[in-house]
Amino acid sequence: MVNYGLMGKVAIITGANNPWGIGATTALAFAREGATVVLVYKKIFRPFDASKMNKNGVDRYNGANAGTAEAVESKLKEMNAKYLILENDISNEDAVKEIYSIVLEKYGRVDILLNNAATDDETGCDTIETITQSVIDDTFAVNVRGSILMIREFIKHRGDYGRIINISTDAAQAFAGQITYGASKATMEALTRSIALEVAQYGITVNCVAPGPTQTGWIDEEFKKVVIPLIPMGKLIQPEDIAETILFLASKQARMITGQIIKVSGGKAL
Repeated sequence: MVNYGLMGKVAIITGANNPWGIGATTALAFAREGATVVLVYKKIFRPFDASKMNKNGVDRYNGANAGTAEAVESKLKEMNAKYLILENDISNEDAVKEIYSIVLEKYGRVDILLNNAATDDETGCDTIETITQSVIDDTFAVNVRGSILMIREFIKHRGDYGRIINISTDAAQAFAGQITYGASKATMEALTRSIALEVAQYGITVNCVAPGPTQTGWIDEEFKKVVIPLIPMGKLIQPEDIAETILFLASKQARMITGQIIKVSGGKAL
């Protein structure tokens, strides 16, 4: 069994209230390795039918993201994990400072940051012909500004161990139909490389994981039939696939890997 060297480390994970999501799954993976996990989330309210949350699809996904991290907390309790849950808005500078203040007061250190929180537009206004200023502003506020602010505070309060992992998407370089979302993720890929160069002097690594279509509760059976043929390996990516990659990038073994964009997409969008 691999020892990732994460026992006693403190990891902040944003976007962690969806129990089927990448953030929650990664939190459980870190906890399994003995790390203390700080789950940060903001409720996103979009229409959903609670009676349809028992199966994968838009209702399950929207319902999960509109809720608290209670289901994730229950699993962490079962593991006897050390954890902290904070509901806050990372797009707000004061909120980001508050997050770090609380974590540092309680644990005295932050070793790992996973920038997983993100938003997109579901109204069909993310094409070049329909895009609105509010969609651009709202998307970049969370996906880019929020992530940068979280990284800035991480660097400011750096200790003797530093791992930053950003989440992109496999189609970031060409995402027709979701141009603002794709552009925000391509921006994070560029920032990953730039910040990696700036903070290498501190021994901090900065990497980016770009998932392909991942079953975080949103892919229903009909869409599954459409998307699987686009994945050369012939099956959906699971949140555990992403979490295990993040786990390695956060490990002591990955100390010389930095500035990399790693696609976990089953071969899609290579």
